[in-house]
Amino acid sequence: MHLTTLVAFVALEVVLCFIPGPAVMAVVGATLLGRSRSGFATAGGILTGNTVYFLISAMGVASVIAASHTAFTVIKLCGAAYLAYLGIRAILAKEKDVPAELSPQTRAARGWANGTVVQLSNPKALIFFTAILPQFIDPRGNVLVQIVILGFAGLAVELGVLSVYVLAANRLTGNGMAARRHVWVQRVGGAFLLGVAAAVAREF
Repeated sequence: MHLTTLVAFVALEVVLCFIPGPAVMAVVGATLLGRSRSGFATAGGILTGNTVYFLISAMGVASVIAASHTAFTVIKLCGAAYLAYLGIRAILAKEKDVPAELSPQTRAARGWANGTVVQLSNPKALIFFTAILPQFIDPRGNVLVQIVILGFAGLAVELGVLSVYVLAANRLTGNGMAARRHVWVQRVGGAFLLGVAAAVAREF
């Protein structure tokens, strides 16, 4: 793999990651619901989903899933339904339900799980790994090594971009919020999750 190819891939990743999509909306919503710990945990879940896609791409399984309309649709709709449930629950929250009642570890665990669901149910992520990623791979070289290099580069870029969104969203939550204000911030986060669900459901 030439250095110019890697640079081109990283540049594309930066542009794609900064464009608001399900992953960005998920980390912003999680940060509004549970502050930066939840946001970074959600970002970690999204990176976990990407790692899974990189692995199945290396094994050639991703193209099989993408070719199956039924499997593709089931994965997408299950993920969208779960995210919609989380969003509705957050919107209907009352003052006694603010995230402060959850331990930081619990919020982080939920954030990671939610982030993983978001990315694994995001059709655009699957399309990226089956259609776009191969464009940067030289078939004359070691394909597996190239996938690993591109994989680490992609994960590093996405971690950096999502971290920017987490830190920006965290500034909106403030410190020591009153329960009433926290509820409204939580509802905004729930609206973001509903937006993620809608985005995932309508993407093909």
